[in-house]
Amino acid sequence: METYPVVLLVEQALSAADAAQVRSLHEELVEEGQQVSYHVLVPIHDAAARIEAAMGSLAGGELLTSPAVTMSEVDLDSVREECRHASEEELQRTLSHLAEVGAVATGRVITEPPIDALIAEVASIDGREAIILTRPHVVAEFFHLDWTSQARRKLGVPVLHLLEHESIEEQSAGGGEGATGF
Repeated sequence: METYPVVLLVEQALSAADAAQVRSLHEELVEEGQQVSYHVLVPIHDAAARIEAAMGSLAGGELLTSPAVTMSEVDLDSVREECRHASEEELQRTLSHLAEVGAVATGRVITEPPIDALIAEVASIDGREAIILTRPHVVAEFFHLDWTSQARRKLGVPVLHLLEHESIEEQSAGGGEGATGF
């Protein structure tokens, strides 16, 4: 049986509906006797960015002149560990949802830049296509700085961008704002 490897780069855990949608894209290949395998990449949430964003929201208005709040390296390590743990849980939920719809899937949490990891994974497994699932990022997409635009410029395989929690039909209709499950 011929294998058709697909690399999935997901911004957050796939829902059951997302997994079914991804699997439905390859039903024809399965019916033809090909084995579709999914290789899931989940970027670790950026702990430093989360801390900076939280501290930035605390330092509004009159607080801008107050002394800077510093965090010990222990606190940063704790946040990093929480982020790694959350990403691992999202990966396991994604793999579980894919298995529930009959998909063969493996995956890993990545710490490198997502597009670099995607390119390396496609090359290492001889991936036939890449699917990127994200929430809508209107500004990044407008300026073609989003993951999908970057991947299309750098990969030699088809790249499909799906919005999480929205069916292909809903995305094609263009009526929604993207992620309907939020």
